[in-house]
Amino acid sequence: MTAEGPSVQEAPELDAEAIEAGRLLFAQECGFFWASTTAKDLPPIDLPEVAFLGRSNVGKSSLINALTGRNALARTSNTPGRTRQLNFFRLGDRLTLVDMPGYGYAKVSRSETAAWVRMIDAYLRGRPTLQRLCLLVDARHGLKDSDRGWMKMLDQAAVSYQVVLTKADEPRREELARTRAAVAKEAATHVAAHPVVLETSARGGIGIPELRAMLARLADPPAT
Repeated sequence: MTAEGPSVQEAPELDAEAIEAGRLLFAQECGFFWASTTAKDLPPIDLPEVAFLGRSNVGKSSLINALTGRNALARTSNTPGRTRQLNFFRLGDRLTLVDMPGYGYAKVSRSETAAWVRMIDAYLRGRPTLQRLCLLVDARHGLKDSDRGWMKMLDQAAVSYQVVLTKADEPRREELARTRAAVAKEAATHVAAHPVVLETSARGGIGIPELRAMLARLADPPAT
């Protein structure tokens, strides 16, 4: 951090080998194997895990489907707040993907929201296999107060997380650049945040190879 404030780090250049490693990992068999509604019924500790968290309707399930090249691995819905549990997907016996409940949807009751927060907080603090959390933020809107609240919670839980912009094909190019720079600058003030903010689009394929490559580095090595 400089006297002018935290620096904005550009996305790293990923070589062809890293991109191919990501493609090969996410081309492997991927399937649902566990659902948890409380911290007491989490699956046994096993593979490294990458979790996906974001506001309702941020495009979380669509992004998981795009990463794995499947149309309906994670359920998508036009009804915000539909995902009400932690859904676990095993990817090629090397990595577990975790689809988490969306937050920030006003029509969900306070008691239900509180129960989700308790479940997620317990998962974040008690899961040694959790290698990274992808915090999804709508590229059209940037960070909201609810996102900032989760960033603080992730800092407190000492969970490594990376902000991933979704729907990056929708804003104009200059608007997207300003949003990414503002988000990256703010993320740089958080101790647990990864310094690189990625732009993605499940529909247009933007950033999908790069995100695959970065997540592949967290997976178990391929069997020899």
